[in-house]
Amino acid sequence: MNMARKEQHVLGLSGGRDSAALAVYMRQNHPELDINYFFTDTGKELPEVYEFLVKLEGFLGKPIVRLNPDRDFDFWLKQYNNFLPSPQARWCTRQLKLRPFEQWIRPMLDDGDTVYSYVAIRSDEEYREGYTSKHENLIVRLPLKAAGIDKAGVLEILEGTGLGLPQYYEWRSRSGCTFCFFQQKIEWVRLMERHPDFFEEAKSYEKNAVDHGSPFTWSQGESLDDLARPERVSQIREDHQRRLERMRKRAQVNPLRPDAEPIDIDDLYGQAKVCLACHK
Repeated sequence: MNMARKEQHVLGLSGGRDSAALAVYMRQNHPELDINYFFTDTGKELPEVYEFLVKLEGFLGKPIVRLNPDRDFDFWLKQYNNFLPSPQARWCTRQLKLRPFEQWIRPMLDDGDTVYSYVAIRSDEEYREGYTSKHENLIVRLPLKAAGIDKAGVLEILEGTGLGLPQYYEWRSRSGCTFCFFQQKIEWVRLMERHPDFFEEAKSYEKNAVDHGSPFTWSQGESLDDLARPERVSQIREDHQRRLERMRKRAQVNPLRPDAEPIDIDDLYGQAKVCLACHK
């Protein structure tokens, strides 16, 4: 019986810029590590996410393991009495992101292996809500933070490799499900324009949830039907433009970076306490 203990290295990709930059950084700076890259697929991701993962696989030179949950969003929605997930009840992250990860690494831990999990927290961020190790052999590492890499550094890494940003950053600040409740109202408007089929799907989930007594709507304080009214869309656009103009006036030009880095929607509306497993 082989009792040899091994080291395993895993790095989760969300389809977002920070985790992609971390994967590139680890490949460039720690080529000696045999890292297993993984993506937990909810089946409700944007098509731009899948496209970017394919590009990233080409750069990394190895496949990104898809951890497909054995039970999808629709299954868990029924288990939670058709109540939508929300910032107060994030069952989607637990069941569709963390649970598949835990099932995937369990055999490694059961074998006595030490598993190093690399998480994409930048140096300009606090280690907010993320995966906390509940096993002594599961060790979380924050290489970007340790190396002093901030948001600008992440952008430099992705631009330097030719990967660039996932296309959804043109209109949305995060990866994750098409109907993520952390989206700002302007992002819902843009989802309606860019991917009307996904917007209609989100509306159908919301109507079903309300019919079953769910206290939550996807967007705080109003239904997607109300949000989609032309006069409401105009209000949301005008508010977003005012916020953008105020921030641009306050922004200080960095002479070392004449091309200003893009303004994140979360910078305009206040940083949301998003789930790291979904959005990094």
